[in-house]
Amino acid sequence: QVQLVESGGGVVQTGGSLRLSCAASGGTFRRYAMAWFRQAPAKEREFVAGVSWNGITLYGDSVKGRFTISRDTAKTRLYLQMNTLKPEDTAVYTCTLDPRDALGILRTGRSDYWGQGTQVTVSS
Repeated sequence: QVQLVESGGGVVQTGGSLRLSCAASGGTFRRYAMAWFRQAPAKEREFVAGVSWNGITLYGDSVKGRFTISRDTAKTRLYLQMNTLKPEDTAVYTCTLDPRDALGILRTGRSDYWGQGTQVTVSS
């Protein structure tokens, strides 16, 4: 059974940085894409960033130039480096994966695999 466990959330001031991590375990997939989504209170879930098995990356418009997604060499851990944080970045951040390595589908939020999420709060 696939497990996705996020960590690294917290409270940071406007302009600060945080690095989120997501550890994937329990799967037998050969190649898979991974992504970060976020959801703020009373808002729709939003695609933040995603990365394919071969390292192709996609970013949501609101985070381009500020956030960087990456994976470790074993490709079992996903990271999100968040810089120049703004109050509107406040949300629960969740990682997900697609076992077909279909990043284009994963960015729409269609996935059966989600972590529990980690809270990021940016104070003004």
